[in-house]
Amino acid sequence: MAKEKQTKSKKETNVEKTATAEQAPVPRLYEKFKKEIVPKLKEQFSYKNVMQVPRLEKIVINMGVGAAVQDPKILEEAVKDLETITGQKPSIRTAKKSISNFKLREGMKIGAKVTLRKARMYEFLDRFITIALPRVRDFRGVSDKSFDGRGNYTIGIKEQIIFPEINVDKVSKILGMDITFVTTAKSDKEAYELLSAFGVPFRRKEIN
Repeated sequence: MAKEKQTKSKKETNVEKTATAEQAPVPRLYEKFKKEIVPKLKEQFSYKNVMQVPRLEKIVINMGVGAAVQDPKILEEAVKDLETITGQKPSIRTAKKSISNFKLREGMKIGAKVTLRKARMYEFLDRFITIALPRVRDFRGVSDKSFDGRGNYTIGIKEQIIFPEINVDKVSKILGMDITFVTTAKSDKEAYELLSAFGVPFRRKEIN
């Protein structure tokens, strides 16, 4: 029992330190993870100690902007929208090779990317689940078919305007994005149960 109490990971400590440093409350979903999700998954999968329980490691948000090849201003708007949504400055993605049919040259700026960790990761997940997803037209839950076999899950979003931080009146082009949830789970089943426990609304109740 004493050993289990000492197994608090550095990442968990960093989440709390980050929240304290920013003079913000500890994220709601982080508290839920510690108090509800860890005990639930530990019992469900018969883990011997809490360090075996899968965790959400990071959330990676990619916004591909192929139209930037013709109009660089669209990329500027994508970067601004992504920063507004995540509260973090995006990095610019460049083309790895040239494709003449698309007038694409190697090194050309074609997208933006943000990697969220610690407190910002949990805060984004909370807003995404409780506010953004319900704003998707005809929303009936997300697919459980997008796991990669290594415990990571990606969901494609067609419109950035589902995030309330975006002012629709100022949007000149609708842009989509891919959101990847990177976990420490060793299987898709464990990752599915982890994300479900956080509140990700999958269409099906379980994954094989």
